[in-house]
Amino acid sequence: MRAIDHHAWTNRWRDWHPAEKLLPAGSLLILTLMLPPLTTAPLVLTGMMVATVRGAGVPLQTLLSVLAAPAAFLLAGIPFLAVSVDFAEGVNLHLSAEGLRLALTTTLRALAAMSCLAFLILTTPLTDWIAPLRRIGVPAGVVELILLIYRLIFVFFERALTGHQAQTARLGYSRVDRSVRSLGLLAGNLFQRALAQARRLEIGLMARGYTGELRVLAPKHVLSRTRLAAGLGLVGLVGATSGLLARGLS
Repeated sequence: MRAIDHHAWTNRWRDWHPAEKLLPAGSLLILTLMLPPLTTAPLVLTGMMVATVRGAGVPLQTLLSVLAAPAAFLLAGIPFLAVSVDFAEGVNLHLSAEGLRLALTTTLRALAAMSCLAFLILTTPLTDWIAPLRRIGVPAGVVELILLIYRLIFVFFERALTGHQAQTARLGYSRVDRSVRSLGLLAGNLFQRALAQARRLEIGLMARGYTGELRVLAPKHVLSRTRLAAGLGLVGLVGATSGLLARGLS
């Protein structure tokens, strides 16, 4: 989380208008969902990785670490899609061509979609989305909830890290039984602290005259038509190339 937030604030495209990044990424996400994944997903994945690493200057290792968790989840699900079970003559496991194709298309499509989302979270801080969300009519309570959860994630992450280090120093994870007990104590402690923190936050907001909306300073970004056109040009190029490849394969 800290690495994601750090690069969101320090990348080369930090000062770009959010729409200049949301429109091409969202358009590529739609293309990934609508067009054939075997020809579209690799193009979208490559384009988003190049834009994130070469364009915005986010380290490749950071991008791969963001994509690692969903990729591991997808890889773990491939056997369940590719392997067929036949109970006609006992338990018979065999690879299915249709299942392999389904596993391949699902994995490629999901990774391409995740690359679009990873591009957005690694190049745009959360505070830059507050003004656009309010402008399009998202309820103020939802926006405030997003801000509070975003803030508390880092608070409890630091507390969990500190507690884990303290337990490790006391050999709390030296054995399996101790590890289970230490994790239970850590989770219980964080739950109690979360309730106490929420109560203190409520008292602090009421003492400051909270009326249902948190006001934060948001930088003003100038929308560049050139960059917006370049992003849409990339979307058009990906769509056209995918269509040509699909015709060639058919």
